Amino acid sequence: MNKNLISIIMSVYNGENFVGKCIDSIAKQTFKNFEFLILDDGSTDNTYEILKKKKYNDDRIKIFRNENNLGLTKSLNKLINKSKGNIIARQDADDLSNPRRFEIQIDYIEKYNLDFCTTRAKIINSKRVIPRASYYLPTKLIINLKNPFVHGTLLIKKSVILEVGMYDENFYFSQDYKLFKDLLTENYKFKILNYPLYELNMIDNISSKYSEEQKYYAECVKKGKTPKKS
Repeated sequence: MNKNLISIIMSVYNGENFVGKCIDSIAKQTFKNFEFLILDDGSTDNTYEILKKKKYNDDRIKIFRNENNLGLTKSLNKLINKSKGNIIARQDADDLSNPRRFEIQIDYIEKYNLDFCTTRAKIINSKRVIPRASYYLPTKLIINLKNPFVHGTLLIKKSVILEVGMYDENFYFSQDYKLFKDLLTENYKFKILNYPLYELNMIDNISSKYSEEQKYYAECVKKGKTPKKS
């Protein structure tokens, strides 16, 4: 068994139409040494019932529930605090992971002694791969203009994410951009893999539903400002 235990963290809200397929993509991973921490963030549909059925079939799945919807930032921090692995991995509930995703990313972290690692991603029902042209430009330059990382593909040493203070709870949106900006500011060692090991949903997701809010919080990241409380 690999010495690394991956703690996959995922928050889901009203995901009955897609969370089952997402969990199945994790169950098929060639890297087996993981725990899958899933938090139902106050769903009002059948999400929690689906999670309970999936947990019954795989004891690596651990499910939690917020009585009220707290949002992604606080939910992810709650899961980090509950995790037991030395590696934290992200997964979004409406996305899919390639079966070899964790195997390949862990190999890169070990081989190059990385602090964190992400990959490119395919857009579901599209031939597009992101990041596109920006992938070939210096990441430390691009980070000042936009987020060059796909959040759902993140694998990071738990010690590192704790050192930077986890996700900044002042950022209800763009918490991933803030995290990556902090990591690059502190010069942590990373790599974005060219392999698209992730399938990303871009329809009716958080970014599309709350585009204006995302823009505001992203601007706060760029300017180094704390967002105003709404």
